[in-house]
Amino acid sequence: MSVVASGSPSATATTRPFTASRSAPGTSTGTATGPSTGTARGAGPGRPTVDWRIRFGALSLIWGFSFLFIKLGTDGFAPLYVSFGRVFFGALVLVAILAVKRQRLPRGARTWGHLAVAALLLNALPFSLFAYAELTISSTLAGICNATTPLWGMVLSLVALSEDRPTRRRFAGLGLGFIGVLTVLGAWQGFDGQDPAGTLLALIASLSYAVGWIYVRRTLSDTGNSHLSMSGAQLLLATAQLAVVAPVFSPLPTSFPVVPVLSIVALGALGTGLAFLFQYGLVAEVGPTTATMTTYFIPVIATAAGVALLDERLTWNTPVGALIVLAGAALTQGGSRAKASRRTAADAVRER
Repeated sequence: MSVVASGSPSATATTRPFTASRSAPGTSTGTATGPSTGTARGAGPGRPTVDWRIRFGALSLIWGFSFLFIKLGTDGFAPLYVSFGRVFFGALVLVAILAVKRQRLPRGARTWGHLAVAALLLNALPFSLFAYAELTISSTLAGICNATTPLWGMVLSLVALSEDRPTRRRFAGLGLGFIGVLTVLGAWQGFDGQDPAGTLLALIASLSYAVGWIYVRRTLSDTGNSHLSMSGAQLLLATAQLAVVAPVFSPLPTSFPVVPVLSIVALGALGTGLAFLFQYGLVAEVGPTTATMTTYFIPVIATAAGVALLDERLTWNTPVGALIVLAGAALTQGGSRAKASRRTAADAVRER
């Protein structure tokens, strides 16, 4: 099965959109099929009309711009309401598609209980932490922090997942990623110009994605429900959670400025709703390894958007550090992706 994410798409190959086996950083569980699984690319009435490369580029842009939308949203609303709007509009998109496809939401108290935890770890908590973080840090830095999710996932998988064994390559990737984070923050300057609290919140948000994916993999891998159904239910639960929490910690909005409102609508409908559908389609068509390569484009797009549209300051250590982080993340994922593709291919074929 899987989990929805957005703006937080960093993920291991086994982690993104819902699948029968598990998920993504952005927040979904891993999935499904390699390009060699029979009909994945074959001609037929169900073949997508838009080339997968175009959809891949659109998905990278949507998730890359999510951090800009968060920044714009917090200009008009408290962080918790930015997160609430994000999951609310994302849920609207998925529920509407469920209705069109005449699919039901999951059944069973146990499934809903696990989905509530997944909604907290993969949606409500990290979305809110990123929104709070961007009150004091740039959208560029938030996007780079998001790219550390595979590094957190590697650390946690060594403890929580017996099938993910440590290797020299993965340990090297973890060390390289740590060096990259220090480079981004300018550690040799005493982190001058960076807000430690905001940066920490963004890193904890990325950690929450990693924890959530492992939880989903352990508890929601064989529910028998569709990816769309599970994702829609998860976002509905995240919406309910934030609807309760937001008014407790922040006063209700008294005005609705146009730009922040449109940013939140885009963040939810595109970055959390539509993006899931794109990602699921890509995984089914070209496999999780290729589909989750969006992880490595998101920080680049987030940086370009922040600098070009928000006039955020860019020093040499930011892009250099981001490249080091991404290289480290790639090393930590290298050995496990092929296994994930093979493990989930049979499930994907059965679903199709």
